[in-house]
Amino acid sequence: MKLGRKKSGGKYKRPNQTKLHARGGIVRVVKLAEERRKTIRGRGGIRKIVSLSGNKVNLFVKGKAKKVTIKNVLETPSDRFLARQNVLVKGAIIETDAGKARITNRPSQEGMVQAVLLE
Repeated sequence: MKLGRKKSGGKYKRPNQTKLHARGGIVRVVKLAEERRKTIRGRGGIRKIVSLSGNKVNLFVKGKAKKVTIKNVLETPSDRFLARQNVLVKGAIIETDAGKARITNRPSQEGMVQAVLLE
């Protein structure tokens, strides 16, 4: 058979180059430390404030919000190793001044940490 052809005579097609819009984004890991934020440019020119690290949380107790300090990350249902590294992700159980709380937002996307108090 001719070079670059299948047994059936069809041509082999080269895979397309990965386009910029199809590539994955930057993974931001939000650690428990002194608060740091960054402004990034999104698609369409929007400005987005993302969190790099944080130690404060907007805690919601019976519909009222208050700002408290995070002491420790107790457990993370998605990956137990994230809790050992004190990484703040959605669904993580954290220890605060007011008690145990669950993170309800994605800090790496929003620039702040929000949580609800566990009873």
